Amino acid sequence: MKLVFLLEEQSMKYFLDGLLPRILPEDIAFVTIPHEGKSDLQKSLTAKLLGWNEPDVRFVVVQDQDSNDCRELKKKLLELCKNSGKEVLIRIACHELEAWYFGDMNALSAAYGIDLSAAKRKRKYRIPDAIMNPKLELKHLLPRHQQISGARKIAPVIGIEDNSSVSFQMFIKGIKRIVDSNGNNNT
Repeated sequence: MKLVFLLEEQSMKYFLDGLLPRILPEDIAFVTIPHEGKSDLQKSLTAKLLGWNEPDVRFVVVQDQDSNDCRELKKKLLELCKNSGKEVLIRIACHELEAWYFGDMNALSAAYGIDLSAAKRKRKYRIPDAIMNPKLELKHLLPRHQQISGARKIAPVIGIEDNSSVSFQMFIKGIKRIVDSNGNNNT
């Protein structure tokens, strides 16, 4: 089996390129395809799915929630996928990929070599998916953070089972469900 990840942006690609080898069995191939934002992803989604004719492929679409209603956004993406005849998992990062990082403040500390234990105790970081602008919040907390290099730094150290971001956990559970449905229970 092969997993094809259709992504909103480059930083998610670099994050998943570092994360997926940690959670996927070695016999599962994957490819991450970034887009130039949500409009580009949504415009090309149906055509990409219809045009992909490789056997034994499953698709995962990942988009940031931003200020959208999560259910409505997922419904819209499912609508774009429904006539493709392909197996597609839709996952929404609430509100942005960076919320997943806040789900493991220890990983942020490790990735940047900075003690964030004081920030970790702050109320606003306790529920990462509730942070309205995690990208901006991360920039305030770690001024030297850059999206691409940050994604590369955090992916190898981020906690998988103990991450407190619910949307991250939903992403992980969805991937594991796809892998397990293939008869492979190594995750």
